[in-house]
Amino acid sequence: MLLNKIKELNSEIEIFDINDKEFETFGRVINGVNTDEIIAAAKKIQNPKSGSSYMPSVEAFEGLDIAKTIKNDCFGSMPTQIGYCWGHNNFLNATEWHTSSEINVAVTPLVLILGHVWDIKDGNINSKKFKAFYLPSGTVVEVYATSLHFCPCEVSEAGFGCVVALPKGTNTDLETPSGDKLIFRKNKWIIAHEENEALKAKGVASGISGINYEIKY
Repeated sequence: MLLNKIKELNSEIEIFDINDKEFETFGRVINGVNTDEIIAAAKKIQNPKSGSSYMPSVEAFEGLDIAKTIKNDCFGSMPTQIGYCWGHNNFLNATEWHTSSEINVAVTPLVLILGHVWDIKDGNINSKKFKAFYLPSGTVVEVYATSLHFCPCEVSEAGFGCVVALPKGTNTDLETPSGDKLIFRKNKWIIAHEENEALKAKGVASGISGINYEIKY
C-alpha cells in the first residue's frame, strides 16, 4: 500500500490517511461525487519538467457537471472558479489561506501539508504545527477557510495533479494594494518558509520556522 510506504520513508512528519479523525479540524471528505470526467480532462494537461504550475480557472473543467455540483453544493451557488495546480513538489515551502473553503480533487495520489490559522502568531508559525494527509486519486475534500495549505506534494516521479475550486477571482492579481503584508493575491494570504528564498524574492513575507518538510516516496 502506497500510504504505508510513504509513512515508512517520512519520519520527520507523521502522514495520516485523509479519512483519519485528525483531518476533522482541517476539512471534510466529500463522498459520492463522480470525478471521472474532470480527472480525464486534467490528465490532458502536460506536466512541467520541473516545478509546479497553477491556473485559477480552467475552461475545460468549468463546463463539466462536477463544476455545477461544486458551485451549487459547496459554495451555495456563489460565482466559482475551477482551476488546476500540477507539476512537481516535495516540500512544505510556504502556506496560504483564504476567507473561504477550498475544494480539492486529487487527480493523482498526493499529500497535503496542513496547519491551522490560529497557530499563526504575529505572522509566524513553527512547522511542527503542521500535519500531512494522503489523498488517493479521485478523492474530493473541502479544506476549511481556517486551514493553512499550499502546493500539494507528489508521491511519484510522474508528479501530482490537484483540481482547485474557489470563489471566483481568488488567487488573481490585486487591483488595490493592501496594508496587510501577508496579502499576496485576491483572497490569498501567504507566508513563506524562512528557507524559501525564491518566494521571499517575490515579496512573500517569511514566517515559517522549523523543518521545511520534504515528502519522500
